[in-house]
Amino acid sequence: MKIKNVCVFLGSSMGSNPIYQEAARSLGNYIAEQSWNLVYGGSSIGLMGILAKAALDKGAEVYGVIPQSLYDKVGHHSITKTFIVENMHERKMMMQNMSDCFIAMPGGLGTLEEIFESLTWLQLGFHQKPCAFFNINHYYDALFDFLDHSVNQGFIKDIHRNSLLEADSPETLFKKIKVFTPPLDEKWIRE
Repeated sequence: MKIKNVCVFLGSSMGSNPIYQEAARSLGNYIAEQSWNLVYGGSSIGLMGILAKAALDKGAEVYGVIPQSLYDKVGHHSITKTFIVENMHERKMMMQNMSDCFIAMPGGLGTLEEIFESLTWLQLGFHQKPCAFFNINHYYDALFDFLDHSVNQGFIKDIHRNSLLEADSPETLFKKIKVFTPPLDEKWIRE
């Protein structure tokens, strides 16, 4: 697959372990080194700010998508372009439309909500773009266990669970993204 714009969902907090900050720098550097653009939530704080700065410092174009109310509080004023939107729904729609793939780094409720909406849209066939977890320090292991439990309980199909990409390094993650094949099965689980 051809990649131009990489969307990353991640925390506006730093997290409790410096390994998350280093991973954000590593991913930002990697995106820039591949001559790709970064699409993200437009914040200057937390892991979001670290990712954006790393990508910018290495020469990537960085696009932030953020509602005005958040921009006034935490907006990044030094990125390539900021798209001010009315609300979070418009934000996610714009990020979906701009991007070729979606990556979740460690983050909180917003990060989970954003990546799961992208995953749901993939499952429903609204797009065919890869959705991946940059699983630093085993951050998402318990979530993957829960998703496996959901498969075992009949609420998620194997084909959709297996479409979730995961890795703990940018190089491995993008190897998987580049060869991603979208699930061809319908979402609906029939009796």
